[in-house]
Amino acid sequence: MPKRGYHHGNLKTALLDAALRLIEEKGPTGFTLSQAAKEAGVTPAAVYRHYQGREDLIAEAALQGYDIFADLMEHAYQSGQPSALAAFEATGRAYLAFARKFPGHYIAMFESGISINRTPELAQAANRANGVLERAASDLSQHIPEDKRPPASMFSAHIWAMSHGVVELFARNSPGRASPFPPEDLLESGIGVYLRGLGLISPDE
Repeated sequence: MPKRGYHHGNLKTALLDAALRLIEEKGPTGFTLSQAAKEAGVTPAAVYRHYQGREDLIAEAALQGYDIFADLMEHAYQSGQPSALAAFEATGRAYLAFARKFPGHYIAMFESGISINRTPELAQAANRANGVLERAASDLSQHIPEDKRPPASMFSAHIWAMSHGVVELFARNSPGRASPFPPEDLLESGIGVYLRGLGLISPDE
């Protein structure tokens, strides 16, 4: 592979792009920092001026991913307004769309073992993304009688877990697992069952 040119101003960008390619191809533990340097067309010495180890580079990829993810979730939430139901359903679909469009970032965020508390910046970005889904859940839960209303954080956690499960099992080409239904349909029907159980949509819808 020919080396990619860079200058001092975009060294970190070149390294991050290289790391994302390697994460997709080899997994988060399938490459070294020196290999990332080679992929980016830079010397290992240049890399170690910015990162102490591979995990630091993966954490940088996760940070960028959470920023992109939070922006997509916010856009989805706003696209459904003023309907609380449409906004909530849109955030679920945005999760699936993100995993498909940004697989390297998704892996760095959710499959690398990197804690969101590794840095304050990473925790803030992750909490921003989660906050959008929780806000959508809170808006929708206002339509449930108060004595039957689950906490918004529980509500959003259920949908996050369902979205994540559909992505992991059926949207990321997991070997040996196949579904006769598209992942989008699985997620939409699953959310529908959940919302019917809460009385938020009619049993006939």
